Amino acid sequence: MSEREATLIPGDGIGPEITQATLSALAALGMTFDWDEQFGGMAAVENAGTPLPNATLDSIRRTRLCLKGPLTTPVGGGYRSVNVALRQEFDLYANVRPTKTIVPGGRYEHVDLVIIRENTEGLYVGLDHTFKIGADRRAMAQAMSIVTREGSERIAQYAFEYAKLHGRKKVTIVHKANILKATSGLFLEVARRVAEQYAGVIASDDKIVDNTAMQLVIRPEQFDVIVTTNLFGDILSDEAAGLIGGLGLAPGANIGTHAAIFEPVHGSAPDIAGKGIANPSAQMLAAAMMLDHVGELAAARRLRCAIEAAIVQDKVRTPDLGGRATTADFAHAVVQRIRA
Repeated sequence: MSEREATLIPGDGIGPEITQATLSALAALGMTFDWDEQFGGMAAVENAGTPLPNATLDSIRRTRLCLKGPLTTPVGGGYRSVNVALRQEFDLYANVRPTKTIVPGGRYEHVDLVIIRENTEGLYVGLDHTFKIGADRRAMAQAMSIVTREGSERIAQYAFEYAKLHGRKKVTIVHKANILKATSGLFLEVARRVAEQYAGVIASDDKIVDNTAMQLVIRPEQFDVIVTTNLFGDILSDEAAGLIGGLGLAPGANIGTHAAIFEPVHGSAPDIAGKGIANPSAQMLAAAMMLDHVGELAAARRLRCAIEAAIVQDKVRTPDLGGRATTADFAHAVVQRIRA
């Protein structure tokens, strides 16, 4: 493969350590990228005075592809979330969160689902206000949810195309149209119409969000691909990660028409930064999603298989998975599996 340009943001806390481990796995696969390394989060504040420097934005604008580590948004100072800013800047409308059981012996052995969440609309547009009544300046609060036909259509289309590309069998549309008849109702109506275009190819059904939350806990194996709006997707994807032991094995992608950013879902874990014990699995799995995105499906499969084999067969596990392996030990085990 000729070197493809991509932006690399190692991130804060454990970010640089897990990113280095991930780069070693990509190198073992022969998947070399022409990395343009940039800052984000606290590292960017220290180096450029802002959590999201123009140089970082310019790099992503040019490469249209980014692998990033976890970022810390500084508390106070009026800084907004770097992740939200990136989504808005590049119109990264699809948030993709795969959840798959890897470590055996947990409560759920057969979880293998993907939650695709609309990333730019809903309650997360930030139209959130307080109002003064009498002497109380914050006597009332109001939030506005925005759902558009266009936004609903493109996320539904993305979900069904994703299912088709990855050999998935069913898409479940998750909503609250029984109560939120205008916003959730529009989303459901549009998604059902998109589902009709895939009849006979991809099965579909729809569920109310509270029932979905319960069904995820009772019988998660009934789900394949879930497509939903912003807030519901945010909550359900963390719930799904909890079924497989937490965010340590949870990668995510934010994908738009003009750029795609891949990242671990967990935070920067400053309490263990520099100790060499962080689990790089989520960052490696995010890199596998990036390989999928650029059409390197076979390499992505090899990377996922190597990660699973290192954890399950070789039992090389970092402390968060109940083992004693270091970040470097785990990276070495994955590299050995790739080369085997």
